[in-house]
Amino acid sequence: MSVLDREILALMRDVAERIIMPRHQALKATEIIEKADDDLVTIADREAELALAEGLAKLVPEAAIVGEEAVHADPSVMDRLSGACWIIDPIDGTSNFASGKGHFGIMIALAEGGAAQAGWIFDPQRDRLCAAHLGQGATIDGEQVLARPSGANPPRLAAMKRFMTPEQRRRFELEVAPNYTLVHAPGAACEQYPLTVLGEHDIAIYERTLPWDHAAGSLFLNEAGGTCLRLDGSPYRVDDGRRGMVGAANRELFDQLVVRLTAAGYEPAA
Repeated sequence: MSVLDREILALMRDVAERIIMPRHQALKATEIIEKADDDLVTIADREAELALAEGLAKLVPEAAIVGEEAVHADPSVMDRLSGACWIIDPIDGTSNFASGKGHFGIMIALAEGGAAQAGWIFDPQRDRLCAAHLGQGATIDGEQVLARPSGANPPRLAAMKRFMTPEQRRRFELEVAPNYTLVHAPGAACEQYPLTVLGEHDIAIYERTLPWDHAAGSLFLNEAGGTCLRLDGSPYRVDDGRRGMVGAANRELFDQLVVRLTAAGYEPAA
């Protein structure tokens, strides 16, 4: 691991041990708030983000902080995404965390000029760190990792259909899904990206692509030799506000899905 990787891991572990895991399966009803339809926040999210932001500001003081909960409180925080910035998802998979079951984790990215330069995904239940640095590859717990397809025929596809419009869902289910084995999406990008790299899933299709959910994961998949791009083949930018993305274990799987989506008339929502 690099020195920065070790510092980030120490910070994530500390926040997980002090703030997140003591609340796992122990949240009171008053500690879970619905920010919007099907969008929860807990006291642990808020406290963890503050602690992570404080720690990250010491590591790279010149980088602005863009946290999911800070953006919810003040949408103008998103304006910081085009410069040097830390991007924080204090608990990715909050719904899983709040329910006391399923996968959740901490996601952090360091971005510059709209592109992720480094990313970290920490799974506190496994004590596992996925990390990536632009142009330097991807690692899991310090060991280099390469994305690999599952070998399943048809390929395994995870689709976050709850974020699709009714028309997108109809086109996807009728004309695209029959070409794949649909697998359960874990409800957390912090789990979905490693599943694609590790050969459990071959492809994932995303509609909502918020920076705290995807900056670290998309870089991790690309640096592992997979392909994570917009449907038109352009790279993911944290500051463009666009929707729609495909993450695949290799370029061939990516291209096949995009051809099928295009033929079905599936387009990202505006």
